[in-house]
Amino acid sequence: MYLVRPPFLLKTLYKELLWRVETDEKIIYLTFDDGPHPSITPWVLDHLQAVDAKALFFCVGENVEKYPEVYNRILAEGHLTGNHTYNHLNGWNTDSRKYLKNLVHCSQVVQSRYFRPPYGRLKKSQSSTIRKQYQIVMWDVLSGDFDRATPPEKCLENTLRNSREGSLVVFHDSEKAKVNLQYTLPLYLQEMKSRGYRFETLTS
Repeated sequence: MYLVRPPFLLKTLYKELLWRVETDEKIIYLTFDDGPHPSITPWVLDHLQAVDAKALFFCVGENVEKYPEVYNRILAEGHLTGNHTYNHLNGWNTDSRKYLKNLVHCSQVVQSRYFRPPYGRLKKSQSSTIRKQYQIVMWDVLSGDFDRATPPEKCLENTLRNSREGSLVVFHDSEKAKVNLQYTLPLYLQEMKSRGYRFETLTS
């Protein structure tokens, strides 16, 4: 079970995190979690390139080490990358010392000032420490592409209905998201472009 839009209470409790970019311009901030993946990430990059879109990829450190050529292509094509821990750890279920050490491990291969906690789960104490060095980026719209129980059509509806000026939209360049992602992303890009939106990334 997931919520497409984060609940108000959660945003209030973690108001120091970035949930949406405040702007009146028609800008969408695409983000992709859990890569790089040897075939899915290049597919994403091809589709972004076709519409001159930029994105922020939150990368898992061990995947960066497995597929450095894909990671380097992300950077070469003008996208940003962010830290997503080295082993995709759940902050709620992980000792904070171990969690922070894992984040540092990831930082050795992902040089970035942006961090997104896997599953969006982070303890207050972890957040306080991480914010000393990182901007913690959450989201305004969760596509649900990772949920195989969500039909592709619903995934597309999730994103089109909820996207607005300054939205941080989450997709996943991962195996479990492949079916939903490959249906949704091209249609989403096309429709939002037709509505006059452009796709940018955060400042480096």
